[in-house]
Amino acid sequence: MGAHNNYRAGTRPAPTNLILGKMNKRLIFGIMVIFIMAAVAVFAPLLATHDPVGIDLSVEARLQPPSFEHLFGTDNLGRDVFSRMVYGARISLSVGFIAVFISLVIGIFLGGISGYFGKLLDILISRFVEVMYCFPTFFLIMLVITFLGPSIINVMVVIGLTSWPGLCRIVRSQFLTLRERDFVLSAKVQGVSDLRIIFRHILPNSMAPIYVSATLSVGSAILIESALSFLGLGVQMPTPSWGNILTSGKNYIDYAWWLTFFPGIAILITVLGFNLVGEGLREKLDPRLKT
Repeated sequence: MGAHNNYRAGTRPAPTNLILGKMNKRLIFGIMVIFIMAAVAVFAPLLATHDPVGIDLSVEARLQPPSFEHLFGTDNLGRDVFSRMVYGARISLSVGFIAVFISLVIGIFLGGISGYFGKLLDILISRFVEVMYCFPTFFLIMLVITFLGPSIINVMVVIGLTSWPGLCRIVRSQFLTLRERDFVLSAKVQGVSDLRIIFRHILPNSMAPIYVSATLSVGSAILIESALSFLGLGVQMPTPSWGNILTSGKNYIDYAWWLTFFPGIAILITVLGFNLVGEGLREKLDPRLKT
């Protein structure tokens, strides 16, 4: 019984509780940006003022500047840019979150078993990660998308399957450190299974850097999706995304500035929001950064 009490006392509180303390201004601003963008994506049907894929090829409807009728103007096909931006938030955020979820699953699984079991598994997984780092991620994604064909699903999956090595290394380093702690050794002495130790005791105490990495990765995934869509390898027309809205405006940038300005600002603010949250969490959860 005494050993059990010592074991329980040796566990650290989950880092999630640390987030609930006093948050810095960057973290608050980033959370507000993400909340607003998520609200826009969820309530897109209510916020959109026009059909986002509705085409009007009349001369009067095409390339209209921002006005009360069309808040962000219209594109070369007479489509309302504001409505396309609102629905594009759904696509861009969905790609970011789902791609990061895929990379989290792979990175946590491989990093966890590599750091906990070590030996041959650790060597094999570490060498595989090093091989992945040898390939430029964006060009690898472009290559795979070229063979599979551009679509929303393919973009999500490919970004997720190619963005996990960094997270894998973070998880591995956390497991290597925590597996030697007293509360883990005490659990092993009591005969607790490896699976329970990993998911009940080590993983919850490894979440702080995972939160930070995942938050920053969402912004990176949105940038990659926008770049792929801009190049015609991402989300395809007529489905709106911020990247392909930029594409529709690249030929008219001299006299239809709104086609590139508004999606560019949306991408900038959203990625900035996720980066601020990531930096704020890192400052909050890493005691070495506190002054």
